[in-house]
Amino acid sequence: MMILNDTLTRLRALRLTGMAAAAEEQASTGAATSLAFEERLAMLVDRELLVRNDKQRAALLKRARLKYPKACIEDLDARSARGIDRSALMSLALSRWVENATTLILTGPTGSGKSWLACALAQNACRRGQSALYLRIPRLADELRILHGKGTFVTWLESVARIDVLILDDWGVAALDSDLRNDLLEIIDDRSGTRATIVTSQLPVEHWHAWIGDQTIADAILDRLLSRSHRIQLRGESLRPREPLSADQGGSKTEN
Repeated sequence: MMILNDTLTRLRALRLTGMAAAAEEQASTGAATSLAFEERLAMLVDRELLVRNDKQRAALLKRARLKYPKACIEDLDARSARGIDRSALMSLALSRWVENATTLILTGPTGSGKSWLACALAQNACRRGQSALYLRIPRLADELRILHGKGTFVTWLESVARIDVLILDDWGVAALDSDLRNDLLEIIDDRSGTRATIVTSQLPVEHWHAWIGDQTIADAILDRLLSRSHRIQLRGESLRPREPLSADQGGSKTEN
């Protein structure tokens, strides 16, 4: 503890307040004890960068409109039941997956934490100075219909093409109409090989072609998404809290 206190004092004397705060948190919570030295050091450096560029990062997170803006990879539930190798995931998060325009595909049953993990990865990218944007596919059709009506779709499309990390959440949940199918191809085509994308889906990848519907467009979309992709399969029971059944509901309610 004496050595830690001396180190924290020296870090603050060097005005490395972010690293000092992160080191103190790691020591007090023990949450990072399972990580390798290089990973813990990388997290300390990330925190220092965050503190120095706090305003910029805050703006990036606000513009990202993440479903879970406080999701953080350091808080990852890495129980074996989730099907996640924490060390491998941390290595991925701290790698150049964004710069390499990688598509991350997160699949698993409802409530397994796909959306949370996608937001945590995007939040980590924002902490490193990269832009992100969260889009939910079932809601996207209405949003794009409004943009088309206003004549601003092309401008919006150009702005999305410049986003470093795009989350397409709940892929495969709702049926696609022809307009959304065509718009998704435009969105994905603009990013192919140049920007990173995260796709979350309950639907296994092998069923995506049938879900998209149109064979030609499905071939084009999947070719662009899967050509440079990394897949993570989540398992386990739903993490969402369940409300207790009342006495008159017992035995009558079933889980979908």
